[in-house]
Amino acid sequence: MSCGAWSCSSRFLGASSFTYAEATATQQLADWVGAHTRMVEYFGGATALWVPDQLKSAITRPCRYEPDVNRTYEDLATHYGAVVVPARPRKPRDKALVETSVLVAQRWILARLRDQTFFELGALNRAIRVLLDELNDRPLRKLGVSRRALHEQLDRPALRPLPATRYVLAHWKRCSVNIDYHVLVERHAYSVPFQLLREPVEVRYTTTTVEVFFKGRRVTSHPRRYDGRPSTVAEHMPSAHRAHAEWTPSRLIRWAAKVGPATARLVTRILESRPHPEQGYRAVLGIMRLGRQHGNVRLDAACARAVALGSYRYRTVKNILASGQDRLPLEPPAETNPTPAHTNLRGSAYYAAATREED
Repeated sequence: MSCGAWSCSSRFLGASSFTYAEATATQQLADWVGAHTRMVEYFGGATALWVPDQLKSAITRPCRYEPDVNRTYEDLATHYGAVVVPARPRKPRDKALVETSVLVAQRWILARLRDQTFFELGALNRAIRVLLDELNDRPLRKLGVSRRALHEQLDRPALRPLPATRYVLAHWKRCSVNIDYHVLVERHAYSVPFQLLREPVEVRYTTTTVEVFFKGRRVTSHPRRYDGRPSTVAEHMPSAHRAHAEWTPSRLIRWAAKVGPATARLVTRILESRPHPEQGYRAVLGIMRLGRQHGNVRLDAACARAVALGSYRYRTVKNILASGQDRLPLEPPAETNPTPAHTNLRGSAYYAAATREED
């Protein structure tokens, strides 16, 4: 077993010395929370107080008198009905029984596994669990009963029952609402009510859900997204933005078809030429405004000229209308580089005759 590759931790209950131990890949937040979740399930309940060391995964700002508990760790404790009361830094007597339990676990478990080699964490924890159960089932020398028997008699009735659902790892983030009334979480944007523009908020996010809190009150939640596209709720938008969001590609194309066939072709090409159709909405809405200014007949003629030019842009249509080119007849495109008549040019008939002679 490589002691440097994994972190071994143990926890126990005071009255019975009932012990839990496992190996984790690191002491970072995800492993720390996962170990606690499996601990309370092994104990069959949770205690009212948790007394950890002031490591970074538990305490964000160490202090002898008023340490700041990591928000995720506090969230975990609240889920199981517990309160975190960290031990003072460099004061092992605050948890003297825990230090004794760690020593027992090291002698009973780690010492017996020290000559074995494990190549994955699951195999190591299975070996630890076998020895852990032996430790808890072994009769205590002075009392003559096992830790497990004392646990069932003394600790188990006093534990808080486990909640119906297992805790899901959640991260917390403090941020400000951007000018587009969205907050960024792992490079994805989620909307909040536009009234909170530039306000500081807290975001709680799991693998499936994103929740936004303002002054301790949850204001919105979203399903977690991983496709890079923003998650926007219409009710969060100002009225002007909401009207803009009600347009869809099919609705825009139907409107364009009512103006004329050339307008429909132009709008379709604008929406198709963008990586996302939404990027062409503003251009199409600008063309709609040109129709209100100049009339549908002139707009369709200008769109026909823009299509003929191969320029699928709002600015092209605007310039055509401003210069009056829509009133000019639309000439068919001239043939480029026509082949001149010359006696040295053999033409297709020559090659057809040569092919027949070869046959």
